[in-house]
Amino acid sequence: MDWRAIALILPIILATPVDLAGQIYRLAEMNTEQIRALDRARTVIIMPGGVLEEHGPYLPSYADGYYNQSLTADLAAAIAKRPGWSVVLFPEIPLGAHGANGIGYKHVFPGTYTVRPATLRAVYMDFASALGDQGFRWIFVVNHHGGPSHSFALDQAGDYFRDTYGGRMVHLGGIVTEFAIKLDSIASPAAAAEDGFTVHGSLNEHSTIMALRPDLVPATVRNAPSITGKDFPDLVRLARMPDWPGYFGAPRYASAAIGRAILAVENPARVAVALRILDGADERTMPRFATARVRIPGVAAVWDSWKKHDAQIEARQSEWLARNRIP
Repeated sequence: MDWRAIALILPIILATPVDLAGQIYRLAEMNTEQIRALDRARTVIIMPGGVLEEHGPYLPSYADGYYNQSLTADLAAAIAKRPGWSVVLFPEIPLGAHGANGIGYKHVFPGTYTVRPATLRAVYMDFASALGDQGFRWIFVVNHHGGPSHSFALDQAGDYFRDTYGGRMVHLGGIVTEFAIKLDSIASPAAAAEDGFTVHGSLNEHSTIMALRPDLVPATVRNAPSITGKDFPDLVRLARMPDWPGYFGAPRYASAAIGRAILAVENPARVAVALRILDGADERTMPRFATARVRIPGVAAVWDSWKKHDAQIEARQSEWLARNRIP
């Protein structure tokens, strides 16, 4: 399988109105009658997206979004293989809450353009209402991002949809998915040790983007200094340094081959979870990513810092609106 070729044609696949099987559609290109004709009981809306978040000097700010595109394509293909089922791809939503730069209490950082969790939740709840009122009952949100506030907001939007419309709107990134990837087996023990404890911009993430969008990763990544942490509090210490580049780990060891090995394990595992849910599994009984993440020592303090920053933004906006109300 030529993964470089797949990386180049993936945006084209996502941009076409109907795939070769005739069961994958783009909502943005459908007219009223085409939408009305969809079987609500056997149509899955997939809502891909991604946070615009800095990833340092070697990865694009939409790195999460490119991974989510890959998972969306795999998930859509798997669902469309089911007899009688159709998939509708919602336009990508480039929104997310709380970039990883907040780990260093740096709320303003080139490459990070996020929204408050309340805004993110409201956007997805509004879309949930619009789709639910039209009778759609199956929605998968593909917007993986490591911030717990991001996942909590999308989880809440999904719970609202379920409670209000009796359907399922599942944030796939909000579910802890079991898959076994040992970095020292696909890279090397030395690379894994140098990568250390990491939650952002790691060897893994650089490799994944090198597999999906090699055109966006400069060759200078081979000279990237390693930012090795031993635990989350250590990452906070590193990220607070004035010269922190915006990533952790050892991206100099990254390769497209490692990225392909990761995708070959991660994507099928996440797709399998989605198919289990379509078959009746209850996502509410599955471990939630955000709940697990906030239990990591040091994460709650970073989140509190973001909350204070969000409150300042909200207050500033509210004050302006109070002075400039529409008559």
